[in-house]
Amino acid sequence: MESSPAAIYMAWTERFDTWFAEPGVIRMRPQEDEPYFFEVVHEGARSPHYGRFLTLDPDRLVELTWTNGRNGTNGAETVIRVELTAAETGTHLRLTHAGFYDDHSAKQHANAWPRVLAHLDERLSRRH
Repeated sequence: MESSPAAIYMAWTERFDTWFAEPGVIRMRPQEDEPYFFEVVHEGARSPHYGRFLTLDPDRLVELTWTNGRNGTNGAETVIRVELTAAETGTHLRLTHAGFYDDHSAKQHANAWPRVLAHLDERLSRRH
């Protein structure tokens, strides 16, 4: 990704509604064991997301639980791990997402994350 680890870390912990969540419908405080809530609106349908931060290592690691309903995790409390490593031209981001109830949900998320991360990279690049 083109942005710095610090910018990406902040996007995942404090500015989630600038690239993923619906603006104004987010409750997120970046502290370990702190719960969060946000909504995504896609094609007119609301999709509430819930979870809590598990591990926060500024500019290096964000680990959080991730739960949403139908067409998402189907209620499973999954775990997302975002590892950030400074690179010569920005940041290497490694995302893992585990704990799904079924293969369909896992594949759906595996297919979506590259698009979501490309959108994040684009949004952060516009700020520079």
